[in-house]
Amino acid sequence: MIGAQYGEQPRCPLCAGLGAEPFHQDPKRSFWRCPVCALVFVSPAQRPDMETERARYEKHHTSADDAGYVRFLQHIAEPVVHRLPAGSEGLDYGSGPSSVLADLLTQTGRPTVAYDPLFRKDGAALERTYDFVTSCEVMEHVHAPAVFLARVANLVRPGGVFAVMTSFYEDAESFAPWWYKRDITHVCFYHEMTMQWVARTNRWALDLPATNVALFTL
Repeated sequence: MIGAQYGEQPRCPLCAGLGAEPFHQDPKRSFWRCPVCALVFVSPAQRPDMETERARYEKHHTSADDAGYVRFLQHIAEPVVHRLPAGSEGLDYGSGPSSVLADLLTQTGRPTVAYDPLFRKDGAALERTYDFVTSCEVMEHVHAPAVFLARVANLVRPGGVFAVMTSFYEDAESFAPWWYKRDITHVCFYHEMTMQWVARTNRWALDLPATNVALFTL
C-alpha cells in the first residue's frame, strides 16, 4: 500500500499521469507503475545524482576489442543497417565514454557521431538533424523520458528512425528477481505496451525487431 515505504504518489515521468500504483518494493528502492503508459519507475527521491551515475558508468567496459561487447551492440546496429541505406547519417545519443556503436555504424557506410551528456558533450552534435538516432542502454537511465523523447524528435529528420535498445519488463512476478533493476542508475523500465504508447502518442510507426529493441519511424 501507499504509505511509509512508498511515500507520496509521484507523477509519471513519461506521460505525466498522477495515477501511478505501487509495483515493487525492495530494501533500497520503491518502484511505481503507470496504468496509462505502463512505465515502471523509481521514486524520484531515490534516483542517483550525476556523480553517482558517472562513477557507475566509468566501471563499464566498453571497448571495440571486447568481442562480446561488439556482439551485444549488433542487436541494435543490425536492425538500423537493415532499415537505412548506406550514406544515411546518424547520431548515437548516450554513447558513454566510448564511440564503439558509432564506429560500427560508420564502418557500414552510415556515418555516425557519438554524443554523451557526461563523457562526450559536443554541443555541435545537437545543433543538426540526422537520418537516425540510436540510444543503446540509455532509456533506463533517463530521469525525464518525456523530455528526452522530445529532444530526440528534434534531432531526427522526417521519415528518419529512432532506435532504442533497453530490456523490457514483463510483469510484477518476473520483475521482483530481475537483475536489470538492481543497477541503481536504472530508474525507468519499459514494457512493449510503453513503446506502443510512445508510438501512438507521437504518431510514430513502431517496429519491435527483437525483445529489447524498438525502432520508431518519425
